[in-house]
Amino acid sequence: MRKNDLTDETLCLAVSEMVSGLVDADLGGDVLKKRVALPGRGKRGGTRTLVATRKASRWFFVFGFEKNEKANVTSTELEALQWLAKQLLDLSGAQLEVAAQDGSLQEICHEH
Repeated sequence: MRKNDLTDETLCLAVSEMVSGLVDADLGGDVLKKRVALPGRGKRGGTRTLVATRKASRWFFVFGFEKNEKANVTSTELEALQWLAKQLLDLSGAQLEVAAQDGSLQEICHEH
């Protein structure tokens, strides 16, 4: 996120778009692919994010890459991300609170 100058606001906008159905690909196993615009480059020249969600109230940005760095994730990477998605999405509210407090997870868009 820091490497590409992605802001919380940009990621929150991406979540709003996904809630509205604007998703680039459903990779299965509760993992979605979403293009996110970078400042001055738009979505085409932006970054790709992989998001763990069951399209309810929890959206976890689990991986990001620029198109010029990587065309897509490998099947092995996707399997690992799907496993991670399940682990994150199965966390209780109390477990999420602890993870946010200890820095394991960073919460954004809470008020939305």
